[in-house]
Amino acid sequence: MNRADLQALSDARLEDGSVLLAAGRFGGAYYMLGYAVECGLKAAVAKQIREHDFPDRQLVLDSYTHDLSKLLRLSGLRPAFDQESATNPAFVVNWTITKDWDESFRYSTAVTEVQARDLHSAITDPTSGVLPWLKKLW
Repeated sequence: MNRADLQALSDARLEDGSVLLAAGRFGGAYYMLGYAVECGLKAAVAKQIREHDFPDRQLVLDSYTHDLSKLLRLSGLRPAFDQESATNPAFVVNWTITKDWDESFRYSTAVTEVQARDLHSAITDPTSGVLPWLKKLW
């Protein structure tokens, strides 16, 4: 899987999550929406690996995670994240909502409509959303 595949997968999972949200399938929506961010961050990690370069072993191993905060650190985007956070308080709130997602939500039956809608807003807001910011850099 390459960077372009991960970018396309991020877009597809966002669309899947949006469709599930509209259908009232809040648990599935929440999981897919978080997965969209995970794929976006992994695309940013992949951007660091140049064609024909042998990738750093630890970076590769560490990238096999679903932890969004860890993926942010591995992505090399922390300086840009810190800059955005310093100038956009709404972005900080949206990241705080987003970073609490993890893959265990695929088993959850307790995700509420509010949680799913909050995550959707946090990742899609055009001026402060996590994915619009990420897409500028991935």
